[in-house]
Amino acid sequence: MIAQTNELVLLLDTCVLVSMPLCDTLLRLAEEPAFYMPRWSADILGELRRGLRRMKYSEAQAERRVTAMQAAFEDACVTGYEKLIPSMTNDTKDRHGLAAAVCAGAHAILTENVKHFPARSVEPHKIEVLTPHQFLVHAFHFNRELLEDKLRGQAVARGIRFEDLVHKLATWAPPLPKLLLDEM
Repeated sequence: MIAQTNELVLLLDTCVLVSMPLCDTLLRLAEEPAFYMPRWSADILGELRRGLRRMKYSEAQAERRVTAMQAAFEDACVTGYEKLIPSMTNDTKDRHGLAAAVCAGAHAILTENVKHFPARSVEPHKIEVLTPHQFLVHAFHFNRELLEDKLRGQAVARGIRFEDLVHKLATWAPPLPKLLLDEM
């Protein structure tokens, strides 16, 4: 598992950006004080817009979300990766993601689609593949206080109880309630 520093770079695949609770958590962890630096590509943002539309977001809502992400993380969008796409050996639908990760110098790709990024495709580039489960549990073990602070801020901003947010995030990281709530 990769170590956290303020220089940890993660490419966020579309599937971890679609769900608002998970996306909000991941982006809050990238705000100062940051646990990592997020990266995405124009292709990923395009997929995000289409995914939000399939979830019945209006075109304006989908665009507002993507625009807010871009404004909050001005350096997150990777460019120049397109020329690498043909040389990638992972699933054809996600070659743009691996190419963007390589171009960004990412340490890992954060995705639910692990099968689209097999070890034989990512290892030559020294890139790990992490699920939200792995990443959030790692964040807990590496810096519990920072994770709790970010989640408490998210709960307040959403007008929900901290405990309810933690249980909602258990969809992506089942151990979180036990890790964060058992001692309360």
